[in-house]
Amino acid sequence: MGIFSIFNKKKTDQPGAKAAPDSRLRVGEPSRLAQDTDADRARQREIARATAAKIDAIESAMSNDIFNTPEPAWGSGPRKVKPPVADGVAADTLPLLELATTELLADEDLPDAPVSPQTAPVIEEIAIMFANDQMAVTEHMLLDSLAELGKDDRTIWWMLFDLYQVGGRQDDFDNIAIDYASQFETSPPSWSPPLLPHGMEEPTFSGVTPTEVFSGVLDGEVAPRLERLLQRAGENPVLRLEFARIQTVTPDGCALLLETIKRLRASERELIVAGAAELAELVHSTIEIGKRDASEAPWLLLLALFQLLDREKDFEETAMDYCVTYEVSPPSFEPPSKVATAVSILHAAPATERFMLPSVIEGSTAALFDAIDAYAAASEETVLLDCSRLARVDYSAAAALLNRLRPIAAGKKIELRELNHLVAALFKLLGFTEVAKLFPHKY
Repeated sequence: MGIFSIFNKKKTDQPGAKAAPDSRLRVGEPSRLAQDTDADRARQREIARATAAKIDAIESAMSNDIFNTPEPAWGSGPRKVKPPVADGVAADTLPLLELATTELLADEDLPDAPVSPQTAPVIEEIAIMFANDQMAVTEHMLLDSLAELGKDDRTIWWMLFDLYQVGGRQDDFDNIAIDYASQFETSPPSWSPPLLPHGMEEPTFSGVTPTEVFSGVLDGEVAPRLERLLQRAGENPVLRLEFARIQTVTPDGCALLLETIKRLRASERELIVAGAAELAELVHSTIEIGKRDASEAPWLLLLALFQLLDREKDFEETAMDYCVTYEVSPPSFEPPSKVATAVSILHAAPATERFMLPSVIEGSTAALFDAIDAYAAASEETVLLDCSRLARVDYSAAAALLNRLRPIAAGKKIELRELNHLVAALFKLLGFTEVAKLFPHKY
């Protein structure tokens, strides 16, 4: 029924209404249609059809305006008016300004999200306790905060994970990881052993760390590059290896990289390995159980990568498949020593050098800060401080570091990568975000 039909009600039932004239033919009266010509009848039919079409069009337009106009989502603000396009500016560039930041940047390029206002005071107090080396108090406060604040804010959990990582307490880490996975319905985080076992007092290296970035095809042509890497290892106590940009592997390339990893570990050089998980997945896609005529090199490289990642379960499963394929005794798992894993930043240009911060910053810091100044002076645009081994920063030392970074930030960008969440909370409290971008590691 059209809209106009509601106005088409008969009014004959109303009192006082004038009766319509009787248009029925009387007996013996000739039909009026018979008096019309064929042309008149055709013209009247055309007029009737045109009138009906106009009524249908008006009804359709009114229905669309009334019922089909889209309403804004509940809680949304008024629709933004698109600004006029300036001369010389492409018309398709302005709409990007209305997109959320997370749609324009990858997760790896974004600093850590801010802490919710409800948990900020507790997190700041915990960060101060940890900075002052009050480990037992820090753990007690974190455990007490899980029940309430930890229901929605994962930062409390991440700080507790890092506390156990720093202390070398893998059993406690694994226990809380199960609760974390159940709470947030996600996979539990994996344990990453510290470079130095808990309790070792020897000073750790700090300074410029050479970085070797592998990309493209890993084949026999990588041999000269690996030789240069071994030479650099003799001159530097710490090396960083980037594997995430490798796209294809061959048996020859796997054999060469495997031999290099063995020699680096035998020399007891400290290694920061980024993208090892991605390379392991790539190598795994090239092997086939039971194919005995294939090279063993990809199998052995995969086992070596699982050892670097400290993934004992994956190592044992792969070792059994390797044993079945080649009818040999399975190799034994050796926990990694002086190896740390990191995340590769694929959306940014790879840095060939970065400044590695020591495991603990406290006491006399003049020599460390002078070295940072020298590194910053030699850097072109970005001063990249690698915090993958940084376990704790004393409160007063953190304040002094902030003051030392302010002049550098006046002319260059500063990034602190792979922070643990306890140190990141302290740096946020002191105002490091005014001079640098903070990138805590991901769980």
